[in-house]
Amino acid sequence: MTRTRTAMLAALTLVAGASGTALAAHSASAGAAAPACTVDYKVQNDWGSGFTAAVTVTNNGAATSAWSLGWTYAGSQKVTNGWNAKVSQSGAAVTAANESYNGTLSRGGSASFGFQATYSGTNAVPAAFTLNGVTCNVDGGGPTDPTDPTDPTDPPETGDRLDNPYEGAKVYVNPEWSAKAAAEPGGARVANQPTGVWLDRIAAINGVNGGMGLRDHLDEALAQKGSGELAVQLVIYNLPGRDCAALASNGELGPTEIDKYKTQYIDPIAAILADPKYAGLRIVTTVEIDSLPNLVTNVSGRPTATPNCDVMKANGNYQKGVGYALNKLGDIGNVYNYVDAGHHGWLGWDDNFGASAEMFKTAATTEGATVGDVHGFIVNTANYSALKEDHFKITDSVNGTSVRQSKWVDWNRYTDELSYAQAMRDKLVSIGFDQSLGMLIDTSRNGWGGTARPTGPGATTTVDTYVNGGRYDRRIHLGNWCNQSGAGLGERPQAGPAAGIDAYVWMKPPGESDGASKEIENDEGKGFDRMCDPTYQGNARNGNSPSGALPDAPVSGHWFSAQFQELMKNAYPPLS
Repeated sequence: MTRTRTAMLAALTLVAGASGTALAAHSASAGAAAPACTVDYKVQNDWGSGFTAAVTVTNNGAATSAWSLGWTYAGSQKVTNGWNAKVSQSGAAVTAANESYNGTLSRGGSASFGFQATYSGTNAVPAAFTLNGVTCNVDGGGPTDPTDPTDPTDPPETGDRLDNPYEGAKVYVNPEWSAKAAAEPGGARVANQPTGVWLDRIAAINGVNGGMGLRDHLDEALAQKGSGELAVQLVIYNLPGRDCAALASNGELGPTEIDKYKTQYIDPIAAILADPKYAGLRIVTTVEIDSLPNLVTNVSGRPTATPNCDVMKANGNYQKGVGYALNKLGDIGNVYNYVDAGHHGWLGWDDNFGASAEMFKTAATTEGATVGDVHGFIVNTANYSALKEDHFKITDSVNGTSVRQSKWVDWNRYTDELSYAQAMRDKLVSIGFDQSLGMLIDTSRNGWGGTARPTGPGATTTVDTYVNGGRYDRRIHLGNWCNQSGAGLGERPQAGPAAGIDAYVWMKPPGESDGASKEIENDEGKGFDRMCDPTYQGNARNGNSPSGALPDAPVSGHWFSAQFQELMKNAYPPLS
């Protein structure tokens, strides 16, 4: 994916006449008056025959309740669709008018929108813009060339962005996780595998209890990089009211602490990642797992609703937080944002799939973010869904009964993570995300090997015997997520393993607990969730089934030796 940055275009001066009417006036001297408006037009992605662009217009004149931005193309560009504005075209002239929800532009206020277009030949940036008929262009106060590298409003690129940041690169091995893995009997077999670095609280930025902070990890990544290429994986995970449906992964910030999230968490992370010292690293971020899907599946009107999720849907702080993170981190040239997209056992049903994709787009166009700030999505993060089920397909039937009617599949559209990831990618592209969008699949704990792994289809007595006898995923129910008994390490991290998939990754470090199996006091804001209790008989989110959790588990994120041993024992492909 290539991102072309263009300079911000400053405007002609707008002054108020005696009658109060806004008049366009030519300013002969730079800085004589505030510019009428500024327009930031960025070609986010360009694949030779088409492109996506992000536009931000800032009004520096009188407040207005409606706006219309116009420009004219010099080439063959044709807009095909837009978002967050009504974008239309007549000949070479393009007009972007506000939607009902973003028409108000106060003095100093901004609005952002995006669009997709086709072209042939060249794709020159428009030379001038008008906001409500007033010309927006540089006049005496800045460069007239929209690609002028001296424009101070346009931070320099660190280099061409890559379609796949994992291609041709080593991936960072977290020495703290590696040491824990190596200390386990047999752990040396996997201790050199790359895993995600979880920034799950503000203190993690500088290091917790003497542990490595973000700069420590990045400095170590530079050492591991040497003269080659290296990707480092960070998990951005500290939203206000975090994980409103699962107490085990609650966080330190309350539902309303969005400003603290921005200024004390995201801003310091962005400042570190933007340090030129780290410009040679490929920094992959997994942005806020287990957040946005909750606003679709666990709110009022659903049997799985929780009061906490209703609160987060009402205050909008999940969308605001994700949008803010994408905007800030997406401005850094060597950062590649991947947004969490749940897993097939959460969002694979008809009433969840499309609604979730739209929710992702809403967040990706909030707080100044655009779809161009999203390099891809990640599925199955810290979950257990099988990568590929070989012994049954969604189109199979047994004695005239569809596999979708089995108790396990339960009308889901997908049977595994690979088919779900590829379908979600297609859906996201269809609603305006980039055509070269890449997907990641977390395979850290979805191997399901060992003696219980089926070697062929189940008996065709009933659709349930067929599915249950052949499925690799041995969970009691698809909704079970905490420290699952029988799980194994999955496919080892690798780049470009399948169409549309940037990489298989171990974003969740194997051996780190999902949550405590009984209540344990802690200073991390993490509660006790009965889904981590092996004696629990379930709730609506897992079909009122036993939890399938391992006993004696520590607080989430803490080392769980028994789980790590089980994961190695049941690894698939097996460990040698």
